[in-house]
Amino acid sequence: MITVRTADIKDAELIADMSRQTFFETFAPQNTKENMDKFMNETFTKEALMKEVGAAGNYFLLAYDEEIPVGYARMREGELRPEFDGKSSIEIARIYAVASAIGKGVGSTLIKKCIEIAGEMDKETIWLGVWEKNQRAIEFYGKWGFEKFGTHVFLLGNDPQTDWLMKKELATGD
Repeated sequence: MITVRTADIKDAELIADMSRQTFFETFAPQNTKENMDKFMNETFTKEALMKEVGAAGNYFLLAYDEEIPVGYARMREGELRPEFDGKSSIEIARIYAVASAIGKGVGSTLIKKCIEIAGEMDKETIWLGVWEKNQRAIEFYGKWGFEKFGTHVFLLGNDPQTDWLMKKELATGD
């Protein structure tokens, strides 16, 4: 059974290590070694990731299979999207499962908890960005009621890639 708990500053190193592992597992097969190395060594460093944990407006969740950490999510407040017409929102900035746990309910457990937290925070919209070539993730988010509302560019090393922006409207009290 997958369980989720809120992470805190004591979890910063675990989250940073898991962030780097899961990002590499997910995207290295479809990208060049040079672009992955540049991104991992300049932008997605362990030190930078550790600073996110405990920073204002950031919320982290850790997923466990028994006692083994198998995934995490990062939610963040801050960016006001003009497409939301002033509605309160929160972003799922990252949601990942380790490769060995994909298909075991980690993503579903995490996204359900993210939606629940957004509702508790009285957010009207929850949103995220997903690489346009990550069809599995796009379908997953679609099953949870997320719909595409735009795109933005994500720079992976020297490669500008297009992310779909997807949102889910939340009823008051969700």
